[in-house]
Amino acid sequence: MEQVRLGVVVSEFNKEITFVMLDNAKKQAEKMKAPISHICYVPGSYDMPLIVQELLKKEDVDAAVTLGAVIKGETKHDEIVAQNAARLIADLSVEHGKPVALGITGPDITYEQAINRAEIVPIRAVISAVNMTNRLRKIREENKCTGEQE
Repeated sequence: MEQVRLGVVVSEFNKEITFVMLDNAKKQAEKMKAPISHICYVPGSYDMPLIVQELLKKEDVDAAVTLGAVIKGETKHDEIVAQNAARLIADLSVEHGKPVALGITGPDITYEQAINRAEIVPIRAVISAVNMTNRLRKIREENKCTGEQE
């Protein structure tokens, strides 16, 4: 199967967490032989959809991975940010016919919970982006779906 080229969008908000997430995503991508063709930084998770849209237009991007940490505050702002980002990101995936993995933690998590998820969430996001791309390629080429990891 041909390589899956990834574009990664990273939130600078809570960068002490998201930059760790980026390091873990890079390691997983390397392990899966999925080159990262673009790494783009945005101020926060809410700002991701516009950059994701531009990445999905690029021929050297087969799938995108989003990395962010939306931490619970005193208001419901975290819910608004996470829900809107997730919805728009999912819509872009469908619109462009390319997978976009949601590697955004939250809403309603603490700082400590976000730190604890800084390893597993980006690993899962990269795995999801690569597997979905390969499954899309199969269904488009062979007109059938596959299950389980390839």
